[in-house]
Amino acid sequence: MNLSRQLCWRTRQVECCAVREGGQALARWDIFCSVIDNYGDIGVTWRLARQLAAEHGHTVRLWVDEPQAFFRLCPQADPVVESQYLDGVELRRWCEPFPAVEAAEVVIEAFACQLPEIYTAAMAHDGTARLWLNLEYLSAEDWVAGCHGLPSLQAGGLQKFFFFPGFTEGTGGLLRERGLLTERQAFQLDESAQKEFLRNLGVVRERGGMLISLFAYENPGLSGWLDALAEGPRPIQLLVPQGRVSGDLQGWLGCDELKIGEQHRRGSLLIHVLPFVSQQDYDRLLWCCDFNAVRGEDSFIRAQWAGRPLLWHIYPQDENAHWEKLEAFIGLYSRGLELESALRLARTWRAWNAGHGMEQAWPALLEVWPVLAQHAESWCAGQAARQDLAAALEQFYRNWLS
Repeated sequence: MNLSRQLCWRTRQVECCAVREGGQALARWDIFCSVIDNYGDIGVTWRLARQLAAEHGHTVRLWVDEPQAFFRLCPQADPVVESQYLDGVELRRWCEPFPAVEAAEVVIEAFACQLPEIYTAAMAHDGTARLWLNLEYLSAEDWVAGCHGLPSLQAGGLQKFFFFPGFTEGTGGLLRERGLLTERQAFQLDESAQKEFLRNLGVVRERGGMLISLFAYENPGLSGWLDALAEGPRPIQLLVPQGRVSGDLQGWLGCDELKIGEQHRRGSLLIHVLPFVSQQDYDRLLWCCDFNAVRGEDSFIRAQWAGRPLLWHIYPQDENAHWEKLEAFIGLYSRGLELESALRLARTWRAWNAGHGMEQAWPALLEVWPVLAQHAESWCAGQAARQDLAAALEQFYRNWLS
């Protein structure tokens, strides 16, 4: 750590202690992210870091082991430098050997990544009480609430707590910035704003058509879905940001490469190849669309805040462990839906994640579309009535201090 950064960090420590004595809980937070799923892990931690700084006043360092992945989410970032400040957050390169730095008052290891040994040793040996949190992956499984907030004794006398995001009471909630839904609702009511946003992506919405976004992992079931979209009675515009599903799309189109800005028409289907967009623009893309196919965790959460029907491609796990998570969410999300709509929704999600059967599931889903659209808004409102993830982390820290 250079001298100016060290002085800034120590000055902030004094300020946080003074504020804490006045009844608040400002602190320095270190968040560690090891990029596994290209964008999901860094997408969640980057949103969280910004929110903790902007809405809760904390000093936040985000340690990332693959800055290049972060650069795609945040194009104004420099993927080469060791340290930079963006949106009130200090972004640090997590490299080996790890630098000798002073640990923060609150330390988050995101998604079970392992803290650097030198950092863990510093936490244990300087005598300062620190809150150590393991921020877990999102799940709707029943056992999550029972494990949320549980402590685990670590070497050196340290204690780590498991913190689970979730959809129900007794969990840590979902990432949601203040004013997000107000902003979303205003945008969805502003046809000119949507038109301008889409125009900047090279998309002109066709009258009477349906707009669908597609962000997914590789999926052999894509061809069946595209066939159903192309053969259907209603015009469909499929907006596809560049990503892992591009190879399957190329195979269906019979082309060697997809270039940004290209459009391909087959029957009722018009495919638009989009660039990989920033998080803010991706939110707006979801808000513009009638239906959103998403993947992983970050885009999955953002699609729910869009208030539109969605299709989740869950991250595949060894021994098909992801199917339990998928079924748990389907069961929770389907509550309140009448039986036939719930069954058709479940069939579509299962077909998509199994990689076959979308050509039958999709037309059946369209027959209950008005019910699904209304349910998506109701689900969004219900989740928004709960405490968001950053606020829950803040509350956990305040409780720990007391």
